[in-house]
Amino acid sequence: MSMESSCGSGDHSIKGVPTHGGRYVLYNVYGNRFEVSRKYAPPIRPVGRGAYGIVCAALNSETREEVAIKKIGNAFDNRIDAKRTLREIKLLRHMDHENVIAIKDIIRPPQRENFNDVYIVYELMDTDLHQII
Repeated sequence: MSMESSCGSGDHSIKGVPTHGGRYVLYNVYGNRFEVSRKYAPPIRPVGRGAYGIVCAALNSETREEVAIKKIGNAFDNRIDAKRTLREIKLLRHMDHENVIAIKDIIRPPQRENFNDVYIVYELMDTDLHQII
């Protein structure tokens, strides 16, 4: 059983493969594993990538809200990256301002013993700071 979703523009599609008894879906985004809870329904479409992660847009099937999911790969490989990830989560969880993006969810890993990638769910914005500046 595979799920197909549109990808951004053109005829690109991303096929998702159910994992962990169907509780998660694994996608290949920019050649990287992108494994999210099935709560985030297709279409999964890449919206960007940077030094600290890959960002995809998806639909939260419970709230019907479009969200951005940021994958921080190998977040615990070194102390600096782990601290940076923790700092981002802690700061954004406590901020409540219209000009600061809000964290909606943090996707739990399918298996705690293999926990290496962090997936943070944000509200989906129309643009990013780079385009504004």
